[in-house]
Amino acid sequence: MKYVLVIGDGMADDPIPKLYGKTPLQYAEIPAMDMLASSGKLGNVLTVPVGMQAGSDVAVLSIFGCDPQTYFTGRAPLEAAAVGISLSPGDVAYRCNMISIEDSDIPFDDKKILSHSSGGIEGSESDALISELLDSPIFKEAAEKAGIFVYPGSSFRHIAVQRVSDAAVMSQKQTDEPSPCLVLTPPHDHLGESLGQHLPRGNENAAALEGLIRLSHEFLDNQPINVNRRKAGKFPGNCIWFWAEGTVMELPNFTEKYGKTGSVVSAVPLCQGIGCLLGLDKVIVEGATGELNTNYEGKVDAAVEALESQDFAVVHIEAPDECTHNGDLKGKLQAIEWIDSRVVAPLLQKLRAKGTDFRLLLMSDHRTLISTRGHDAGPVPYVLYDSRFDEDTGLSFCEEDAEYGVFLTEGAKLMSMLFDGGMD
Repeated sequence: MKYVLVIGDGMADDPIPKLYGKTPLQYAEIPAMDMLASSGKLGNVLTVPVGMQAGSDVAVLSIFGCDPQTYFTGRAPLEAAAVGISLSPGDVAYRCNMISIEDSDIPFDDKKILSHSSGGIEGSESDALISELLDSPIFKEAAEKAGIFVYPGSSFRHIAVQRVSDAAVMSQKQTDEPSPCLVLTPPHDHLGESLGQHLPRGNENAAALEGLIRLSHEFLDNQPINVNRRKAGKFPGNCIWFWAEGTVMELPNFTEKYGKTGSVVSAVPLCQGIGCLLGLDKVIVEGATGELNTNYEGKVDAAVEALESQDFAVVHIEAPDECTHNGDLKGKLQAIEWIDSRVVAPLLQKLRAKGTDFRLLLMSDHRTLISTRGHDAGPVPYVLYDSRFDEDTGLSFCEEDAEYGVFLTEGAKLMSMLFDGGMD
């Protein structure tokens, strides 16, 4: 028996007036997903525990069988693990986005956040901008004083680390949590809003982080790369943004817990990092971007290849979430349909061709709403499919039909259901 998990990040949504009151999953043409829903066990699940902020960090931890209320310390440590950044007790990691803020002759605090990803900035340009920023004397001095070092991330997703030995961190009360009272805001949840109200706040350390954000804009705004991006009609990478702070995180060994070996096929550091901390293999696919235009076929091939020698493979597709954050409904629909036609359908075909029994869990990690361009903690549809059975329910893979199935209040139960025959 082989086991597969397919995550369409942010696929789930609310009904949308432009889609005649349907959700994107209801409106999109997804025959492969609908077949799974009709033939398998369809239901709803809460992947984000009540009281926790909706996001892939919390949701994907749940899906992998780790209760976020027990293990979660912040998003950034997961992404740091993906690129081999080691944290010591007391160190604080931050996501450091390369963002776009509006070009206008108004005070910095009044400028709006236009893109949390600088329009999906290319990794080479983002790395070049962050490297130039880190080498600039004024910013470098301020970063050193704050104890901050930024690791380029080959996309808009950079990682910053504040070491426990540094003065700026040691001046805070040392606990196993991030700096007390520090309030940082995810930029993708506040697109189109004035950034001043969302700048770091709460303590002395917040003031240092805010200062670095302001300095970054002063340096980056008119860099040649950004001048050329504007000429090309692209968003500039004209500011950095700290968020998702967290301390060192320890997760249980996946193979010891479930008795299964496995690999994670994903383009985003978050999922890669969770896999690394669980002891799963990280598979990097050439041309996998985390955007709408990604190497869907390469991800399928990588998963099938991993299953030749392992029990379990994860295929994570980021595109629906990124399109929703960008307010791109057409792109979200396209992403969902491509997940169906370029991931789910060929994956089923290849697995069946091998003649091996398999179980497949298909789901959205959380809801991402076109109406707000942000995440939502509501329940998401899932389907557990076993190649040996056909339920023939006539249901389709969508939020409404999922209400007819089993409702799980704990996303962390899904992995055991996949492995332990919860469908039999």
